[in-house]
Amino acid sequence: MPKNDLVKAISVVVLLVLAGLLTWRSFFGAATPGETAFFYDVSAGRLFAGPATAVPPIAGIDGGEPDGMRAMVVSTTGKPEDRDSWQVVYLERYSPELKRQMEEAQATGGSPSIGRGAAQAHRFIRRLDESAWHPMNSPEAETILGAWLTAGPGGGPATVCTP
Repeated sequence: MPKNDLVKAISVVVLLVLAGLLTWRSFFGAATPGETAFFYDVSAGRLFAGPATAVPPIAGIDGGEPDGMRAMVVSTTGKPEDRDSWQVVYLERYSPELKRQMEEAQATGGSPSIGRGAAQAHRFIRRLDESAWHPMNSPEAETILGAWLTAGPGGGPATVCTP
């Protein structure tokens, strides 16, 4: 076999093996950071990882009750591997109507009938130590959303953490 043909044959085999490994990993491998998100079980008072596509509230870690809220977790030192520096900036949940529409859209590949602008009134956030939820389009939510932008090193943005 000529040298060029041998190089081509080896290249094809290497590419096929690589494609097989990537396919296997996508079906059976661990989730990558972009596929998971932090959630906070309100009744258990603990963070846990869940699918990034999950629409909060979801079932928490201590039972079937839907008290798992999406959590925005940041590192205040700029070192997300340092769990001691983690801070939950806010929790997020959706209204029952928007949650239903989002889950239906995910299942069918469609879009929610609530438009993007109107959906902001159906998404709510609150600080971890608060009980009142604020619509995303409110001044209170704007204040909460901006809090992590100065919580990092030197008064700069904190580093967003992923599970």
